[in-house]
Amino acid sequence: EIMKNLIPFIAYLIVLSCQNSKSDVDLKVKNLLSQMTLEEKIGQMNQYNGFYDATGPAPDGEDQKIKYENVKNGLVGSMLNVRGVDEVRAFQKLAVENSRLGIPIIFGFDVIHGYKTVFPIPLAESASWDLDIIEMSAKMSAKEASAAGLNWTFAPMVDISRDARWGRVMEGAGEDPYLGSLIAAARVKGFQGSDLSSYETIASTAKHFAAYGFSESGRDYNTVDIGMNTLHNIVLPPFKATVDAGVKTFMNSFNDLNGIPATADKYLQREILKGDWNFDGFVVSDWGSLREMIDHGFARDRKHAGELALNGGSDMDMESYIYIDHIKELLDEGKVKISQIDDAVRRILKVKYELGLFDDPYKYLDNEREKNITGSKEILDATLEVANHSIVLLKNEGNILPLKKNDQKIAIIGPLADDKNSPLGNWRTAAENNSAVSVLEAMREYKGNKISHAKGVKLVNKIPAGFHEEVSINETDKTGILNAKKIAKDADVVIMVLGEYGFQSGEGRSRTNLDLPGFQQELLEEGYKVNKNIVLVLMNGRPLILNWHNENLPAIVEAWHLGSLSGTAISNVLYGDFNPGGKLPMSFPRSVGQLPLYYNYKSTGRPGADGEDAGSVFWSHYQDELNSPLYPFGYGLSYTTFSISEISLSSDEFSNGESINASVSVSNTGNIKGREVIQLYIQDKFASATRPVRELKGFETVDLEPGESKTVEFIINEKLLEFYNGDNKWVTEPGEFNVFIGNSSQTTNSTSFNFR
Repeated sequence: EIMKNLIPFIAYLIVLSCQNSKSDVDLKVKNLLSQMTLEEKIGQMNQYNGFYDATGPAPDGEDQKIKYENVKNGLVGSMLNVRGVDEVRAFQKLAVENSRLGIPIIFGFDVIHGYKTVFPIPLAESASWDLDIIEMSAKMSAKEASAAGLNWTFAPMVDISRDARWGRVMEGAGEDPYLGSLIAAARVKGFQGSDLSSYETIASTAKHFAAYGFSESGRDYNTVDIGMNTLHNIVLPPFKATVDAGVKTFMNSFNDLNGIPATADKYLQREILKGDWNFDGFVVSDWGSLREMIDHGFARDRKHAGELALNGGSDMDMESYIYIDHIKELLDEGKVKISQIDDAVRRILKVKYELGLFDDPYKYLDNEREKNITGSKEILDATLEVANHSIVLLKNEGNILPLKKNDQKIAIIGPLADDKNSPLGNWRTAAENNSAVSVLEAMREYKGNKISHAKGVKLVNKIPAGFHEEVSINETDKTGILNAKKIAKDADVVIMVLGEYGFQSGEGRSRTNLDLPGFQQELLEEGYKVNKNIVLVLMNGRPLILNWHNENLPAIVEAWHLGSLSGTAISNVLYGDFNPGGKLPMSFPRSVGQLPLYYNYKSTGRPGADGEDAGSVFWSHYQDELNSPLYPFGYGLSYTTFSISEISLSSDEFSNGESINASVSVSNTGNIKGREVIQLYIQDKFASATRPVRELKGFETVDLEPGESKTVEFIINEKLLEFYNGDNKWVTEPGEFNVFIGNSSQTTNSTSFNFR
């Protein structure tokens, strides 16, 4: 009876404890901050890259000696690119056991799409449109990275981008702010879990704040000049979604935005992020971006850059060494305030407390755990599941796919067919080179067919050994094409595995041509001359131009860079052991001249050759190309077929505080089980600021057996119709709206309703 009465009281104490935990952390931070010297505070705002082998002897170089002493004296708040339990422990011990206050270091690393075990690149994962597996991918990545002693990742990248020339599209979720927002939140939840103090979770970073994906001409690090309408309606929503999901850190971007380098942008960092959004984590600069403000022509010198960055809202300096060199002097001169320093340090310490580093600085450091978790079956199984769902079937004429499993002669041709490095993609710094399963390896696991193989051409002259080495594209040697043609001629089916080498997309890898690099197109066309039954398997980190391929080839499989089990996933799809259901998160252009290209464009005053413009050239178009993409956002095929009914609305009008339902019936009209992604788009026909022709506002994945039908229902409410208007306010305006429900952004299945 006593225990029975105690249960509600115990529950009350648990709730009270949870409510007080946040204030407890704040009190601990406040107490520690009061004990810190100015020098120690500034040290917390200083981040170093790993500068020597910490498990070896003390460093010899003068620069390394200074950094070493700063670590010992508690003048380093964070380190990046220090990984592995032994290395992390050595640095942590140096800081905690030698400094006056024993403040632990937070160790960060670019866990972009996996740690040692590599998941598909984020753009590929986004093609799954499956938030659960995207969250799982981040969760497994965090588990493996935390086992290596890491507490912090510089992901997710949530930049919206409409320009495939920009190499970093491979790191993001594509062109749409709605899809991008949901994926951003899912990845934050995956990395951080429900308990940041768990040794299996790591703090995440929303980057790059803001508008980096709108770099002019798709050239990395370039300037950005966009209006408030685009900033708030397109760029900022995914960042806001990460704040709502509890993200612990932000990273500002390399670019300037409307003339102000993001590193010093008060409007972004102080007014919006820390003001309107009430973000209580900290902001870290991107690599060296403080000192780069001198190159921007915005800062006179390093000291001035420090002044601008701190006043702008940057809390931690990544690899510029400006804060530690100049903040004290700036404070003495009245150029910065002690309240700004205290606020920055408070934010940094708070995250360290939430990670549990003050309770146990060595809590992440367990050699046995590192050994058991790294590359575990659990993580590998998750990798394969995500890779399977990331593949997009672009074309499949004559049902050439899936392949028969017996009595076929299959030629596997292309420089990427036996490549075990490219499938890892870019941003796989901790992975072992050449550790992926190749397409050739996986296809040979199916014993019923006769497999022949030829590279045809080499994609690169030199395979890079490290992240920063450049790829040299082969533009001299095509001697292997003749042998590839002989093999192709004798085959029943040719699998051409072509695309970009893994380091041809990513940071600093902008391209002006979106073709197949080197001699791959020539190899493809020569093979086509002797055998028309070609299945093109693409490995790439961005949309490519595929006009010839779409016109001539019977089957095209978009396989991206799928990570450690890439070949296994591709062979699963080619043989039909997995029915592809991915949808494109970015539009594939017909020409580079169309870029930037995106489905949610504005109508313009002359939208098309109809009405009064019929027969005229005076409308918004190109003389030499269509306006539309080759493959639109949201597009992707399956080995089965689906039908989608007309839209049924519960009402054709509603007002504030109300909602209506829009539903369709989806049927699998084919012969095998499959997945369809049902997409809801809305068009605000008339508004106080021009609105896109349609915007994604909902989607649902539906798995159906042959002959099975399901009803998919979407709720449309006032919030769903909201937009940032010309008066710089979020509003929902009365008027007429069109609603579209289908399986791509080009669906014509529509009806309309009124919001009063």
